[in-house]
Amino acid sequence: MKYIILTLFIGLFFSFTIISKKSNIDMNKRSFYEHEVNTIDGNPFDLSSLKGKKILIVNVASQCGLTPQYKELQALYSEYGGENFEILAFPANNFGSQEPGTEKQIKAFCDAQFGVSFKMFEKISVKGKDQHPIYQWLCNKELNDQKTVSVKWNFQKFLVDEEGNWVDYLLPTTSPKSEKVIKWLQN
Repeated sequence: MKYIILTLFIGLFFSFTIISKKSNIDMNKRSFYEHEVNTIDGNPFDLSSLKGKKILIVNVASQCGLTPQYKELQALYSEYGGENFEILAFPANNFGSQEPGTEKQIKAFCDAQFGVSFKMFEKISVKGKDQHPIYQWLCNKELNDQKTVSVKWNFQKFLVDEEGNWVDYLLPTTSPKSEKVIKWLQN
């Protein structure tokens, strides 16, 4: 009898643990549009204002060998941006300390060097224990329902569709004006 009660107790304990873990994931699970971000000027930005637009999200850095991609990002935004497409750029200092500046310094650099007119946000962490929730969503299949990915370097790109669904990611060396991005924007 003791064996049966112990077996039942252990079974219930493991069932509760599994349900509890799933509930925690579900509690943390939010749609893309429910995330909170701050602009590079420190103002709250509601991602739900982007409903109906395709979105390219990119982690950027001012002192990286890939920094010239700012020019390509701006060209892409000049051609396709606005009503149906947005670029969201998140400065990050996660790779080789290549984004050491403050938000004010980053903004001044982007304005002076590249005339950036797409949306810039506060400097965040895109990996590790302090990974920003938007990047947790972008990188975790349990949250985005599509794929688990790690951010490899500065200028990695993520594509989100008009419904806020995770579509794909592009390696840092992939041009923002690659054929894949252009075809996605034109469809």
